[in-house]
Amino acid sequence: MTRSGSGNWIVTLGANVEYGPKYPGAKHSGFTAMPSFDFRRFDEPDEPSAPDDNIDYSLVDIGRFEAGPVLGFRDNRSPSDDDRLQGIHAVHWGIDAGVFAQYWAIPNQLRFRTEIRQAVSNGSGLVADLGADWFQPLGDKWQFSAGSRASFGNGAYMRKYFGISATEAVQNGALPAFDTGSGLKSVGVTVSASYDVTPTWTLQLYDRFDRLVGDAADSPITSKLGNKNQNVVGISLSKAFSVNF
Repeated sequence: MTRSGSGNWIVTLGANVEYGPKYPGAKHSGFTAMPSFDFRRFDEPDEPSAPDDNIDYSLVDIGRFEAGPVLGFRDNRSPSDDDRLQGIHAVHWGIDAGVFAQYWAIPNQLRFRTEIRQAVSNGSGLVADLGADWFQPLGDKWQFSAGSRASFGNGAYMRKYFGISATEAVQNGALPAFDTGSGLKSVGVTVSASYDVTPTWTLQLYDRFDRLVGDAADSPITSKLGNKNQNVVGISLSKAFSVNF
């Protein structure tokens, strides 16, 4: 790609297919597919990113520190995912929005990142994700990454995904009522391998493992129906375009 002026942007479009838990805390897994999107000015560096980074744009870029808005997605859940959820409230698919901040302790290799996002459409509260990633290129085409994760949810988030009201417990007949509080909900790791098929096409394989903790692990939705161990395997294919606005 060649630069054609200050209005030149690099837009990356892709598609992800994942195999993982049907909802947070689920035991059974299924396939999901979703698009991916990224954009940057032509003169901005093409920094490495982790597969579980949400859609962001840097408005603050001071040395090794960056910050700006971020958009993400919220998982859905319904009794069709597990008949034993009858009587428990459904959770609709949703969008969340917030801010991200990251610091490159070693440029293009060691990154510390946080995202704080509030649900926009499904009332599932606030989440804060923390991560540290190591990026390692191998030759001109391969790049590997590995990183640790910690995720926190406020009371609204925890009640939405892991709480059971007294009325719901009666309607369900098998699961007890469970009240949740805010706090740490999971810790985990993410690993990935990316391969540049061509200068504009990239193929990526990744795996994210999370261990639910605290109220997220103790909830009957997890402890009686599901699994504390949550693993997502994914593959993505993306293409970068040069676009003038």
